[in-house]
Amino acid sequence: MDELTQPPAPGSWTPDGETAPAVSEDAVIAAIATVYDPEIPVNIYELGLIYVIEIADTNSVKVEMTLTAPGCPSAQELPVQVRDAVLKIPGVSNAEVLTVWDPPWDPSRMTDEARLALNMFG
Repeated sequence: MDELTQPPAPGSWTPDGETAPAVSEDAVIAAIATVYDPEIPVNIYELGLIYVIEIADTNSVKVEMTLTAPGCPSAQELPVQVRDAVLKIPGVSNAEVLTVWDPPWDPSRMTDEARLALNMFG
């Protein structure tokens, strides 16, 4: 196949205009990892608050997350911060963040790095 008959790479220019770059799960995770709970010095991804990341063919991103507790003082702001962070990724066409409570969050969902940062060994 020569270069004239190959499909364009995502994020490249075509006669119909520029195509949006493909959005990767790694890029979404990196964006989410910039969001911190103001009371905990660990990002919300390492805390295990992100349950689902779905990326549609249209580069629309859906995130399902939870909070450490239903009465979390950041309940309103954290999902908005996640949405804003995801929308900054080149190529993302839309971002939807849903707060879910099932399964409930517990410390076992944290990464080892989060446990070390919070001195939680066990």
